[in-house]
Amino acid sequence: MELEDELKERFPYGHPRYVDLTLEELELHNAKNHDFAGGGDPLGNFYRTSIIKKLYPGFDWDSPFGSAIGLMLKQFDSMMWLRSQKIEAKVEGIPARLKDITIYMKLAILLYEEELSANK
Repeated sequence: MELEDELKERFPYGHPRYVDLTLEELELHNAKNHDFAGGGDPLGNFYRTSIIKKLYPGFDWDSPFGSAIGLMLKQFDSMMWLRSQKIEAKVEGIPARLKDITIYMKLAILLYEEELSANK
């Protein structure tokens, strides 16, 4: 690969696989951004979910329960974006996003139950 060789020549002192990992990361970022933004704002998922979070100013987003809900919200937003924009996902499609949502929901139930039992 021409770019890979050029980067390795330009940055010769790092670990031999560092450039390879960086290029793999760029490929993954590109594919995921295709799914999360699909021609829209590359940071759209962050803006959309932050708007939703602002609707609940008293919600404890920094708790373990809130973290699980926030991660679920990110997957929910991605699923909605894929569907609304009719994007064929490159990394995780709608079924995978829906499965992630159900996993985060169950984890949120467990975290909520632990929180309740700790406060007794």
